[in-house]
Amino acid sequence: MVDNNLIEKIGVDDAEVEALVKEALGAEVAAGDMDGLLKEDMQQLHPGKILQGKVVGKAGDDVVVEVGLKSEGLVNKNEFEDFEDLEPGDVIEVLLEALEDESGTIKLSKRKADRIRGWERILETKKEGDIVEGRGMRKIKGGLLVDIGVPVFLPASQVDIRRPSDISEYIGKTVRAEILKIDEERRNIVVSRRRLIERERDDAKKRLLETVKEGELVTGTVTNIADFGAFVDLGGLDGLLHITDMSWGRVNHPSDMVRIGDRIEVKILKIDLEREKIALGLKQKEASPWETIEQKYPVNSRVTGKVVNLVSYGAFVQLEEGIEGLVHISEMSWTKRVNHPSEIVGVGDEVDVVVLDISKDKQEISLGMKQTEVNPWELVAEKYPVGTIIEGKVRNLANYGAFVEIEPGIDGLLHVSDISWTEKISHPNEKYKKGDIVKCVVLDIDQQKQRVGLGAKQLAEDPWLAAIPDAYKPGMVVHGKITKITNFGVFVELEEGLEGLLHISELSDQKVENPQDVVKPGEEIDVKILRVDIQDRKIGLSLKRAQWGDLERKEEEAAKGEAPPKPAAPKRGGMDEHGALGTDKIEL
Repeated sequence: MVDNNLIEKIGVDDAEVEALVKEALGAEVAAGDMDGLLKEDMQQLHPGKILQGKVVGKAGDDVVVEVGLKSEGLVNKNEFEDFEDLEPGDVIEVLLEALEDESGTIKLSKRKADRIRGWERILETKKEGDIVEGRGMRKIKGGLLVDIGVPVFLPASQVDIRRPSDISEYIGKTVRAEILKIDEERRNIVVSRRRLIERERDDAKKRLLETVKEGELVTGTVTNIADFGAFVDLGGLDGLLHITDMSWGRVNHPSDMVRIGDRIEVKILKIDLEREKIALGLKQKEASPWETIEQKYPVNSRVTGKVVNLVSYGAFVQLEEGIEGLVHISEMSWTKRVNHPSEIVGVGDEVDVVVLDISKDKQEISLGMKQTEVNPWELVAEKYPVGTIIEGKVRNLANYGAFVEIEPGIDGLLHVSDISWTEKISHPNEKYKKGDIVKCVVLDIDQQKQRVGLGAKQLAEDPWLAAIPDAYKPGMVVHGKITKITNFGVFVELEEGLEGLLHISELSDQKVENPQDVVKPGEEIDVKILRVDIQDRKIGLSLKRAQWGDLERKEEEAAKGEAPPKPAAPKRGGMDEHGALGTDKIEL
């Protein structure tokens, strides 16, 4: 009903008032039918609709919200970031999830309403390629959820340039990323932190390459360490600090000098604009100790150093920080045969050395340890002049001779040709074995090459000068024993230590392919001397010519006994009166 007092005040009749009320409030309200109006409003509401609500109060862990319907709704406090600050009368937006549940309470959600509004704002304000910022929420399969107003997906492969071992370290942290894809239908957004970093690094790299110069000092962060050096982020571009440029001294591994995350100042050594690479140096910030090396350590000076490393070919000795020299294995001892430097020195040993050579350009110093002692070879010529008879132990055997120890560390070589005047010795093991004590005479001394020549045969008179030429003349038939058979002939021992060569062509009148078809090792035979070469110390023998002589003697004996004469053996090669060959000479 309309208030009559109000009608009197405004000066209109009852019919006009009814018309105005109907126009302003509707016929249902004017007729007092409020239930009908509420029913109509409820029909216009449906789950999923966002409503504005007013905070009525708090009931335990819930917030009571009035949204203008018959009953009020409840929202759990976990959906509010500012639950403690909420006051009655505060206006909030909520999502209507259900009109009434079994208890008659309207089901509302503030979080879902915020998500929908956030999604609408993202679609209105952002597009693919834009930069967004949010907080890491939690790990899910394949990546991380980031809250930028709505949850978006950050794949693990897009978290950083180098995939981190554990992406959970980003949970609760602010994450800046670039939008890769927006799927409006599924309400899904994929972002990439890596893409953003790469873009920002590319921009920073261009600025860096345009402004940086060789020789400048710059500050960067160590991002990675390898066996060969460390990578330093200069702000958009990683430069390489090689292990050889970390210190003037020895660096076993880059991790001995720097660690990941260290902020270090380095010097730019070289810039390769085409390949976008920068070489860095740490030691170059200080003057090289090699600049004054020749003045500090002149050649032939004696200094003390510390052994810092051993290799198969020598030992490295540190003279000071950044200055190391090599003592080659051959410069460790005058007399001892060093197979490995560890036989002489160990890492950490203090040793006296002599500077042998300096290469300033290559930053190399050659050092010697044996030069700190007297060279025993300088005394060898005085102690063992040529002609001295010595007695020593056979230390080693080689194809060409035997090494005889004259004194500890000093060996002489008894060459195979100086073992015997008459024997044909192919290898010294035919006469000696290791450990044998032999007597020799010093033949020559080469102090520079540190060699002493020894001889055993020189202890006796050379039989080829008188005894052999007198006892063995061409034409003589002598008795001997076969000692060795080769493919070119047979060696026959005529007496102890004296051999002659019976060439294969002198074995038989017939062509001989294999000497063993005619004679055997150890067999004793008569041979004819064809030639005695005093200069080359060789005796040439013939078996077939000795047999021809036997045949002639038998023919003569048969003639004296009036037996029928037999044909004489053919004379080949024009033999002289001594039975030696004329044109067909046999060379040994």
